[in-house]
Amino acid sequence: MLCFVLSLLQSCGSNASRGNSSATEQEPKLIITGSSTIGPLVSEMGKRFEAQNPKLRVDIQTGGSSRGLSDTAQGLADIGMVSRGLKEGETEGRRVFTIALDGVSPIVNADNSLIEIDRQQVIDIYTGKIANWQAITGRDAPITVVNKSEGHSTLELFLQHFQLEPEQVEATVIIGDNQQGIKTIAGNVDAIGYVSIGAASYSIEQGVPIKLLKLDGVEAKVDMVIDGSFPLSRPLNLVTQGNPNPLAEKFLDFVLAEENHDLIREQNFVPPKN
Repeated sequence: MLCFVLSLLQSCGSNASRGNSSATEQEPKLIITGSSTIGPLVSEMGKRFEAQNPKLRVDIQTGGSSRGLSDTAQGLADIGMVSRGLKEGETEGRRVFTIALDGVSPIVNADNSLIEIDRQQVIDIYTGKIANWQAITGRDAPITVVNKSEGHSTLELFLQHFQLEPEQVEATVIIGDNQQGIKTIAGNVDAIGYVSIGAASYSIEQGVPIKLLKLDGVEAKVDMVIDGSFPLSRPLNLVTQGNPNPLAEKFLDFVLAEENHDLIREQNFVPPKN
């Protein structure tokens, strides 16, 4: 679980975080929950926000986009992190703030000779029709198929793009957040998975032995997300139930401010167009 805590002004405490104890009343906080893809970016935003507002406190918790939507609806969080576009029926009563754009790409271990993959090969691998790397790379080794767990929008986008139903997927390993997927692929030369382009690119820069695959001939790069040519792209959103409370609004204004777009780029995401 990603958790990052800052201090929040007593006069602007959030409804989601208020409790009955005097300690809670003395330390009101802004609670943000949801997508593990967005969590590291929001944490970096929070660090800068704290430096400019030393009396403010923010609590960030991941757990998937579904959690972000559920927690805000139930009043358990002030802001939800949702790494996809909202579906029909999910927008009612909610405010949506797009803070960045991202793509989702297949990844393999850096020692795998594969450099690109096409749509049908992905479908065949994830449905068990291709179970050995020999059919693609010529190396005789069983494929370790890494899939996302329920509740993660990365899984939803993947299934939607490849027109797969959850029950069709024959996974070897089920993972949660992007970092768990990246760690799994880095430690297994026979594994294949899919994660955020931003998360994978950042890990590669840190020396993690994975690589992004071309998908249908298109490179998995930020530039391809910017021009819309990469086939699996998505918005990264922060959501509130109704209008944000004053404290949440202050943080959202900060996140959306152009002077903080450098943090978005550092995470290999694409800033939204103003």
